[in-house]
Amino acid sequence: MANPADHALSQSSPPLAKLAGKYLTFTLSTEAYGVPVLKVREIITMLPITAVPQMPKHVKGVINLRGKVIPVIDLRTKLGMPDPPATDGNCIVVVQLPARAGELRNIGLIVDAVEEVANVVAEDIEPPPDFGGHVSVEYLLGMAKVKGVVKSLLDIEKVISDEVVRLPAEQLA
Repeated sequence: MANPADHALSQSSPPLAKLAGKYLTFTLSTEAYGVPVLKVREIITMLPITAVPQMPKHVKGVINLRGKVIPVIDLRTKLGMPDPPATDGNCIVVVQLPARAGELRNIGLIVDAVEEVANVVAEDIEPPPDFGGHVSVEYLLGMAKVKGVVKSLLDIEKVISDEVVRLPAEQLA
């Protein structure tokens, strides 16, 4: 008789195979994360951030990046981690995400430090763990083993919800 776990794994294999590719990896606290490199527009040093009133705590404000106003989100705060200490390694990863009407919108993500661009093969990716109950892991694409270290692969579109993506631009309009 077939093992139900093997059946579940075989059903999830094609989506995991689609996750293989290049990821920009970075740290938040002591944890390592990755986002698909095709979503990353650029990595910049910290710039002065202009606060926007009545934003959620994780929305730090906006920056002026070569004449474009870009919202900036503290990824640590968004993921429920303690407030980050400022370090020389802090930087802003600018990601490009779909907005309304098929447009693309740039969002800045404050991270503790950028590590590398890693080529992740399908064999090194596992589905997000099932914590059971009310613990949601829908923002995780999977867990990747890169050079012996487990890195959480983020579905950055789910981490940065549409509500957050729209608010700063509408506030500034």
